[in-house]
Amino acid sequence: MEGKVAIVTGGAQGIGRAIAEGLAALGARIVIVDLNGAEAAAASFPGGLGITADVGDEQAVAALAEQVADECGSIDILVNNAGLYASLEMRPFEQIPLEEWRRVMDVNVASMFLMCRAVVPIMRAGGGGRIVNISSGTPFRGVPFLLHYVTSKGAIVAFTRALAKEVGNDKVLVNCVAPGFTLSAGVEAHPEVVEKLRDVSVSARTLQRDQTPNDVVGAVAFLVGDGSDFITGQTIVIDGGQTFH
Repeated sequence: MEGKVAIVTGGAQGIGRAIAEGLAALGARIVIVDLNGAEAAAASFPGGLGITADVGDEQAVAALAEQVADECGSIDILVNNAGLYASLEMRPFEQIPLEEWRRVMDVNVASMFLMCRAVVPIMRAGGGGRIVNISSGTPFRGVPFLLHYVTSKGAIVAFTRALAKEVGNDKVLVNCVAPGFTLSAGVEAHPEVVEKLRDVSVSARTLQRDQTPNDVVGAVAFLVGDGSDFITGQTIVIDGGQTFH
C-alpha cells in the first residue's frame, strides 16, 4: 500500500486505531479523523495527519475531504469506523427516546453517507478507491435491547450493497466488515457492558476467546488490498464463528 492515502474515522482508539496501525504497517499514509485525540494518534504514524471533526456534520466532512486531498494529494482508502455503541444503555425498545434513536442513526449511518459523498468524487478523479464500512454482527443475530444500534448496523450492510452498485463502474469498491463483541478501549471504559455481554458472547463462539481490535485488521487490509480486486458489496462477519453469514 505504499503511496496510498487512507482515512480512518474514529481512528484515535479501539478498532479504528488498530486498523490504522495495520494499514500503516503495509505502507499506507494514515489520516485519523476523530472527535478526540486525532492529532495525537496521527503523530505516531509516518506522515500521519490528524483531523478533529464531527463526521455527522455535513460542512465539517466536506472540509476535511478537501483538506486531505490538498495535503496528501489523493484519497485511496476510506474506513468508515466512527460510531456509537458502548455508551448506549441496553433497554426495551419502548424506552428508547426518539432523540437518542436519531442520534444513533446520524452518527452510525448518516456519517458514512456524508463521508462517502465527500470522498467518492476524489476517488473517481484518481481512478478508483476502496471503502470499508464497519458494521456489527448484531443484525445477523437479532440482538435485543439495542434496537437503534442494531438497526443502524443493519442499515450499513444495505448501504454497502447499494453504494457498491452505484460506484462500481468508477472502480470504487465498497465492502463491509461486521465485528462481534470486541474488547476495545471504548467498551472497556464501560464495565457494565463488559459484564453483561462478554461471557455470553465468548460462550456462543466457535472460537471461544475474547475478540480484540486486532482481530478485525486482517479482513480490512484484505478488502483494501490488491487481493480483493473482484470483490465488492460484500459483508464479512468477524466474530469467531458466533454467526455464519
